[in-house]
Amino acid sequence: MKSICLLLACCFALPALAQETLPKGIVKEKPSEGFFVETEQGFMVPYTETIPGTDTKFEMVPIPAGTFFLGSTEDEEDRSDDEGPQVCIEVAPFWMGKHEVTWGEYKRYMDLHDQFKAFQEQGIREITESNKIDAVTAPSTLYDPSFTYDAGDGENEPAATMTQYSAKQYTKWLSILTDDFYRLPGEAEWEYACRAGTKSRFYFGDDVDELEAHAWYDENSDYERHDVGQKKPNPWGLYDMYGNVSEWVLDQHDENGYQHLDPEKTYQAVEAINWPTKPDPYVARGGSWELYSEDLRSAARLASNNEEWKSDDPNTPKSPWWFTTEPSTGVGFRIVRPLAVPADRKAKEEYWRARSPRDEMAIKFRLESDGKGAKGIVDRDLPAAIQKLEDDR
Repeated sequence: MKSICLLLACCFALPALAQETLPKGIVKEKPSEGFFVETEQGFMVPYTETIPGTDTKFEMVPIPAGTFFLGSTEDEEDRSDDEGPQVCIEVAPFWMGKHEVTWGEYKRYMDLHDQFKAFQEQGIREITESNKIDAVTAPSTLYDPSFTYDAGDGENEPAATMTQYSAKQYTKWLSILTDDFYRLPGEAEWEYACRAGTKSRFYFGDDVDELEAHAWYDENSDYERHDVGQKKPNPWGLYDMYGNVSEWVLDQHDENGYQHLDPEKTYQAVEAINWPTKPDPYVARGGSWELYSEDLRSAARLASNNEEWKSDDPNTPKSPWWFTTEPSTGVGFRIVRPLAVPADRKAKEEYWRARSPRDEMAIKFRLESDGKGAKGIVDRDLPAAIQKLEDDR
């Protein structure tokens, strides 16, 4: 079984394109240099996206299709019980953020709170039955920014302390604005991209002494988050896959690891997602500036803990958008954009919504009864509407 589960660095040669109009990040002609991935639609290449209505940019890099084993072997040093059993996963091509989402990017989403409140006061851009699928919740304003910003809030530092739900709503906001499909990675997609074709503890090998060149963690971080992209990237050009901040994935954490999957079968990466059914715990990957070297291995997993991570939050119910307490100060996220897009709008929503009934109740209470957070419609006209708000002030 394992002998046939081989890593595929890229796709085989494929037929010529049938049309000239290409999706973002796809070119028709084979690039003469740089990293690219060949697909039926053309050659996937890195691209830079500007968040509409802002001058804030982020970069995406292509990740090739391939097959790998999710999790760690039983003899891996520092292995935890929740890292197995190993399961063979087939991964379709996608783009992934070259860097973790920064405060410069995330604060543009945070700005929605005041903007949505202003729209509500003016009675414009209201949520109706016909447009409610495009409604996004904006996180409540920080009642005490010191919890969130104590470790840094520079424009190029990774954003942190947001809940998994907030990270997913960010990807919904970004997707509608850009007319592309962005989401959090599934756990298998994250590990596959991190490993970049390797099977060792770290993508650079097993020697932990090399970690300092690749990651910010407890031994070199000075207990602060750092600007993204200062350390060495992995073989596929992804920076800070280890350390700086742990990164949310879509999956529910199970202390029994991957026992919900059959180790004798091969799964598509999306099939392997352990979709949440309860508000806690979820999975974050990659380790952070607060954690130790063993927590930064490619297979290492961090399970969220709402009670501990929100212990300094005085609200009842606790905020559905923010954490307050270590180690959540070291939890952020990175986005992906799959080449194959879900067939319909409702299918996309499955990647963006709160999937736990208790989470949905907390969000509804905070918005409608407590007046915290805000909700509004996101569409291609939103940047112009925001600009008009600013011009009228």
